[in-house]
Formats: sequence, C-alpha cells, structure tokens
Amino acid sequence: MSHRFDEDEFRELAPVRLHESPPLVPRRSDDDLNPEARMIPQGEEPRAAAVLVPLVARPTGLHMLLTQRQPHLRQHAGQVAFPGGRVDDADPGPVAAALRETEEETGIPPGFVDPVGFLDTYLTSTNYRVVPVVGILRPGFTVVPHEHEVAEVFEVPLAFLMNPAHHERHSRDWQGRLRYYYAMPWQGRYIWGATAGMIRNLYSLMYERP
Repeated sequence: MSHRFDEDEFRELAPVRLHESPPLVPRRSDDDLNPEARMIPQGEEPRAAAVLVPLVARPTGLHMLLTQRQPHLRQHAGQVAFPGGRVDDADPGPVAAALRETEEETGIPPGFVDPVGFLDTYLTSTNYRVVPVVGILRPGFTVVPHEHEVAEVFEVPLAFLMNPAHHERHSRDWQGRLRYYYAMPWQGRYIWGATAGMIRNLYSLMYERP
C-alpha cells in the first residue's frame, strides 16, 4: 500500500493499528537495540509519565510537532523531545497528563488536541514508564514555548519520519561498551534516543508491512 500520510488516511488506520488503551507492560525501551549493554535499572518501580505525539495537518500532509529543550536544563538538555512529563497525582490519567504538559510546554490548549490512540508503552533509561498518546491537532492553535524549558517548537513532515531509510542506527560508548540507538537527523536537528524510538514504534504500528 502506498501511503499519503495525510489526516484522512491516518484517521482511517489509527483505530485498527494503534492501541485503544495504553498497554500496562512496556513493550519498547531504550534497551531495545542493546541486548548486551543494558542500562535500565532492574527491580525498581518505574515512574509514570506521558507524552503527546502531536500531528498537524498541512497542505503537504501530516507533520509531527516536536520541541527542542533548553540547553541549560539538568536532564536531557538541548534534546529533541515530545511535549510531556510525569503523571501527577492530580491527573486523571496519562491522556490528561500529556495534554497538561503539552499546554505548559507549547501553549497549545487541550481543546485543540484530538487523541486517536496509543503507542506501545516505553521504558526509558531514567526509569520512566512513558505512555505515548497520539493526537491530531485542530488548526488555529498558537505556539507559545515555555521560556525556561523549551528553546523551540518545530515540525517535521511525517513522510520523512515514516521512511525507514531515515531510521539510522547510531552508537556511543557507555561503560566500555557500545550502545546503539535510533537517530533521525533532519535539517540540522538531531532526533534520537527515546523520541526516535517512539517514532520508530509509530512507524512499526501504522505503516510497516508484515
């Protein structure tokens, strides 16, 4: 099947190929490409988190909205990330947490987001159990990046991200061993790690041929 990567096609496929509710057990992790050089803590209860995987309909097709974190942050400084964070006690669930964090980080109110399904739950090397909520953004929103946390909000064509030729495997040394991870360089931006792993999961669920 040749894909258009537009909103109509995505909405048609999403109920069949995405999860209707978030899987309780993580099926993806930062260790997926590292059977030897694992770094996720064993036996520790992971902390609950959620991110929004936001898709925006443009004349050229769907685009994915991403954030570039500020370079001074203590964790994940300067990295490309989905809007999101911890699930607070006051949050009714991961969707509410993802929408709250999205508004805090990008200024986009929840009313502009239509959640359409979930990716596989993802376990990070920092021991967060992340629920990725896939949502389509309604036109008319205004982006106002959180000054302290977000350096920039930008978009990448979904057609680029869903092309497996762009799912590069990079590596770096960790405690004397090579660790591998997905990376998707795009126009001077380096999309890698958990963000790239979740994008790869979106491709696997929605578009990869059996």
